[in-house]
Amino acid sequence: MLEVADIHSYYGKSHVLEGVSLTVGAGELVTLLGRNGAGKTTTLRSIVGVVRPKSGSIRFDGQEMIGQEIYEIARAGIALVPEHRGIFGMLSVEENLRVAVRDGWWTVSDIYDLFPRLFERRHNGGNALSGGEQQMLSMARALLNNPKLLILDEPTEGLAPVIVDEIVKTLIDIRRTGMSVLLVEQNLSVCEKLADRHYVLEQGRIVYAGSAADFAADRSVRDRYLALDA
Repeated sequence: MLEVADIHSYYGKSHVLEGVSLTVGAGELVTLLGRNGAGKTTTLRSIVGVVRPKSGSIRFDGQEMIGQEIYEIARAGIALVPEHRGIFGMLSVEENLRVAVRDGWWTVSDIYDLFPRLFERRHNGGNALSGGEQQMLSMARALLNNPKLLILDEPTEGLAPVIVDEIVKTLIDIRRTGMSVLLVEQNLSVCEKLADRHYVLEQGRIVYAGSAADFAADRSVRDRYLALDA
C-alpha cells in the first residue's frame, strides 16, 4: 500500500532524512521508533507532503506522491494525526467533526460509537477538552476523512495511563476495520501491544526493521537505539 524508497529530506541545508525506506501493507500496523531528533516526524511530514523530499520515491496504492500537493495526498487516502493535534479550539466537538466529514465509510455517528467521550462532550469547545479528549478528537477528525492509511505522531504523549489504555483500545478497534496504520510512538509497551512490524530510525537512517516477534526477542535493539542517552 505505502512504499517509501530511499527518500532524502532537508530543512534548509540540514540533511535530515538520509535514504529512508519503509513499507506499510494493507491492514498492517507498523511503528516507526527512535530517539528524539532521529527524524520520525520529518518522515511523516515527507509522506503527507508537508516536507518535500529532494529525491527518492513515495508510492501509495501504486501512485507516486512526491510532487503532489498536500490536499491531493489526503484525497488519495492518507490522513495524519499530528503531534500537536490541530483541532479548532473555538469550535465545538460537533463542529470540529462536521467540518472534517468526507463521503465514505466513517460517519459522525460511527465516531461517537468509537469515542463515547466525544459524544458526551459534543457541545464543548475544543479548548475546553482535556488533553486525552483533544487527542481523541484529532483522531476522529482524521477518520472522518475516510483514509486508507492513518498516520499518528505520538498519540499518547503526555496522557494519563487510563487514557493511554483508551487510545490503545481505539486503535485495536480501528485495525479491525482493515485500515492500515503507521504509528510513531515513544511508549514501547503501546507499540508492542499493537504492531505487526517495527522500524527504528537513527540520525535519519533506518537501522532496524523486523517483525513484532523478532523485536520482542532482541533486547539489544532497544538498548542500542531506543534507550535514553546517559
